[in-house]
Amino acid sequence: MQKSKKVALALVVSAAFVGSSAVLAAGRLKPAGVAVAVARSGLTVTPDRAWNKGARPGRLSESWTLDGLSINELTFYGGIADNTTLFREVSKSERPLPRFSKTMLIPDIVQLFESSYRVALSSALFTVETIEPAPFAGTDGFRFTYNFAVGDEVKRKGEARGAIIGGKLYMVTYEAPRIHYYDRDYASFVKIAESARVAAVKKK
Repeated sequence: MQKSKKVALALVVSAAFVGSSAVLAAGRLKPAGVAVAVARSGLTVTPDRAWNKGARPGRLSESWTLDGLSINELTFYGGIADNTTLFREVSKSERPLPRFSKTMLIPDIVQLFESSYRVALSSALFTVETIEPAPFAGTDGFRFTYNFAVGDEVKRKGEARGAIIGGKLYMVTYEAPRIHYYDRDYASFVKIAESARVAAVKKK
């Protein structure tokens, strides 16, 4: 893949790899204490503080930030349906993204997420640290932690929490540089993830 294509793809998938000032200027403020629907879906969360809406890496996903996506980034995946991707396809013929299946188990979802990052970011270095069952949106779900980097970018740490509800994948991820920033805003992520609810969906 040509360098220009890599840059464009990284911009779509994670604005952590571009300047944050433009994102903050264009973003809409999400006020604290107010439940809000995210990712064009029935997934709602209640922020514990004001966050700015940033990029939209996929049709049913959106990212938020406090200080710029290079410092802290929340991404919501709202109702990823069977046989669809987490991100927008950029080179479907040359580097097709893996697709979600409603029959996936927790390890399969982790593999889907890792493979999506490796494909979408081309040269991403990605390692999974922990995987475990965990409640999400009032149902049985999962939690996993990971580390990744793209090219010479700073190493970033992340955590994902989610569940398959009504045959669709709902998930919240948090990512930040491993040194200082990840720990600084982690508690806010936890509160938001624990506030998650999915409306008008029959749980299976």
